[in-house]
Amino acid sequence: MTTTLAIANQKGGVAKTTTVASVGAALAELGYSVLLVDLDAQACLTFSLGIDPEDLELSVHHVLTKGVDPSEVIIATDDGVDLLPATIELARAEAELLTRTGREHVVKSMVETLAEDGTEYDWVLLDCPPSLGVMTVAALTAADGVLIPLQCETLSHRGVGQLLDTVHDVRRFTNRKLEVWGVLPTLYDGRTNHARTVLETISDTYDLDVIEPPIPKTIKFAEAPAAGRSILATNRSSKGARAYREATEALVARAKRPKVKKKKTGRVS
Repeated sequence: MTTTLAIANQKGGVAKTTTVASVGAALAELGYSVLLVDLDAQACLTFSLGIDPEDLELSVHHVLTKGVDPSEVIIATDDGVDLLPATIELARAEAELLTRTGREHVVKSMVETLAEDGTEYDWVLLDCPPSLGVMTVAALTAADGVLIPLQCETLSHRGVGQLLDTVHDVRRFTNRKLEVWGVLPTLYDGRTNHARTVLETISDTYDLDVIEPPIPKTIKFAEAPAAGRSILATNRSSKGARAYREATEALVARAKRPKVKKKKTGRVS
């Protein structure tokens, strides 16, 4: 069975794309087949994996809005993961999809099409855009779970409540099985009291699981995209790479956790 995980936060600069690339690479190291889907028109994930969006004739935009088979667009990367790349054309998709019936299900249909074609992955990671628009809602509708990267700074907390409200609406109307897997603390500087305090209060503030360990702030993350690889390839033994490997193991354990069925309550006669 495929596990589909959306990585979402409408605030930019929280290491969302870095998380998708790094967790994907760590899953591949563990022997899983992995598909990364770039749903951001800025195409940062595509670029960070060594692919120039301007050189692409086909992208995820054509899959979602033109009916192109996703298998024709998927690219194998040096990190051992497959990629459905994005280009700036994806910026038009929001407007194009707004008038379409069933627009919330376009990403889900894409994943299902791959399975029907015999291309079923163990994991599909969805890199959501920094907004709560059509594309993010479509990703949440397709997902089993959502992971929220959250910078360990007070201001980065602004808007998380809105994201959780969107998750609640998606759960009500388009995807009842969607679960919030938790918050992944990123850009963590353990030398500052502020960062440590924010980390300690995340769980209480949002009543969410905190995926550990926190991902440290390091220049190594900025250097990796220039090489077109994830940090797991460019700096295998760095503290950032180690943290993402441990966090990925926690996500794998979370995926294997049996779902708790809600008991029906009623009057006892």
